[in-house]
Amino acid sequence: MPDLLLYNGHRTRGQMQNLAGLSFSNIHPLPLAPSPPAMDDEEAQRLVRTNTNPARSESPPPAKLELTVDEVVEEYVGSFGFAQLLHVFLVSLAWIFDSQSTLITIFTDAQPSSWRCKSPGSCADAGGDGGAVASVCGLEGGTWEWVGGNASSVIAEWGLICDRKFLAAIPASLFFLGSLLGSAVYGHLADARLGRKRTVLIACVLTTLTAFLTSLSPDVWTYAVLRFANGFARSGIGICCLVLSTEAVGRKWRGQVGQYGFFFFTVGFLSLPLIAYPTRSCWRDLYKIISVFPLLYCFLLVPFVSESPRWLLVKGRDGEALDVMKKYARLNGKKLPSNLVLSNPSPPKAVSKDEAGGVSMADEAEESLWKTRWAAQRMVLVMLAGFGVGFVYYGIQLNVENLNFNLYLTVALNAVLEIPAVFIGSVLLSFMNRRLLFSQSAFLAGVSCILCIVFSRENRGGGGSVADKPGGSWAQLLIEGVGFMAASMAFDVMYIYCVELFPTNVRNFAVSMLRQALMLGASMAPLLVAVGRLTPSFSFLVFGSLSIFSGVLGLWLPETRNAPLYETLKQQEEVEILSCGSDDPGSELGKEVRS
Repeated sequence: MPDLLLYNGHRTRGQMQNLAGLSFSNIHPLPLAPSPPAMDDEEAQRLVRTNTNPARSESPPPAKLELTVDEVVEEYVGSFGFAQLLHVFLVSLAWIFDSQSTLITIFTDAQPSSWRCKSPGSCADAGGDGGAVASVCGLEGGTWEWVGGNASSVIAEWGLICDRKFLAAIPASLFFLGSLLGSAVYGHLADARLGRKRTVLIACVLTTLTAFLTSLSPDVWTYAVLRFANGFARSGIGICCLVLSTEAVGRKWRGQVGQYGFFFFTVGFLSLPLIAYPTRSCWRDLYKIISVFPLLYCFLLVPFVSESPRWLLVKGRDGEALDVMKKYARLNGKKLPSNLVLSNPSPPKAVSKDEAGGVSMADEAEESLWKTRWAAQRMVLVMLAGFGVGFVYYGIQLNVENLNFNLYLTVALNAVLEIPAVFIGSVLLSFMNRRLLFSQSAFLAGVSCILCIVFSRENRGGGGSVADKPGGSWAQLLIEGVGFMAASMAFDVMYIYCVELFPTNVRNFAVSMLRQALMLGASMAPLLVAVGRLTPSFSFLVFGSLSIFSGVLGLWLPETRNAPLYETLKQQEEVEILSCGSDDPGSELGKEVRS
């Protein structure tokens, strides 16, 4: 038997296991193998050292730890640490340029407040110095001039008054139409090919170029075309910055992070009066100044921004996605497991088709969004609600020139009012449902706009101007301020809501579709503002009605608070169906999918 054991010591592990299951009764005598030659003591010690050398012993590699991006962020990187704070700060700074390009027309396209006669008595029949703008329509050219000079605004330089007054609304409307078209293009590029980071870079460069060219416009039609181009260029900033920020943090911080971006949008809004007042004598200088900031951002800060690990993972670039997660963990003072592998829910065949020159992954994603019933229903509701919110949010801001207050003071006041709206929205998003918060904000904005009709009628009841009754004017300004804060909150929450309603492979596309709806509503706002100069009550009624309509539509959307961010439409549909009837926040999503 000892010889048998020695012989079996040279067998494989599988053979030994088979022998272990045999009974001694089944063992037949085997021919004994020849004994190995005897070894001296030195050779035996050398053999023992070789077999017990730890460097030569091979331990099995650890099993792979496969986790989703959400799980890695929550368990290892940190839901919101220093890395995400720095990332969100760098990304959100670009919202400043988005705000400046959007709202600059409040000053450059403003109607001058007063005019004066070039010589005494030459225009006395029109009401004398400082008369109403309408009173100059019957005067001969060259007999009067604007108090601030012809270069103070495009209306003053190109005479967009009297029978040409509606031409003043065309550049602003075309700007928002350009933003509508650009949102679709940037949304596709950010999801399909370029990614979020490179799309922001391209948008900033084009914003700089178009803003500078706008300052060189020789006439109103060239100016309108360049405003369209500027709107197209800047539209990629907002949608990509929002997605790039929210995809880097844990689920409980998505609402707050989105609000940080809107805070910087407010900072850009607040900076406009500070830049516009020194350049009030030349509107072209204002465009030249704001064209510098996006260019500096591209060279100084964009290189330190990281690409979205979720997008990298969906595109099959697992190694780069893991490197980004390691960078976040290192800056947060943590370390990822050495055997960590990111779970990629995207089918590999989508990438192979793209490489073969067929249908790309983003093309399939966009098609499936509209062909998938639950996703299409959500997208339509989001866009309809966004149309009304965009109409009211931008309309109230552009309408400040119709108030009887100093334009720079009024814009600064509106910008200041947006700051508490951002902070209040951040606090409410931390514990309130998105659906309820959006709907209530839209309702409050609509009611405030309708209440402005009462004060507007009161101001004109005695036949005097608004300036004759400062009390009524201040009351109307206060009501409009409340409405603007509510509209701002609804606008911000709508973006966060849209990010959470759709998965990674169509998220930028979905946000871009929302952006298009917002810009479509905004493109109609300047026309209503022009009509509001004649009938303010009608403009307030339209603003209020559309806002309330958007709030009603919001009640039909599912709740997403604390729900996970999914990677693909298929994954989201499967998980939401499984969660149908459960008590988690995503159960309502599952109910909608099943219906």
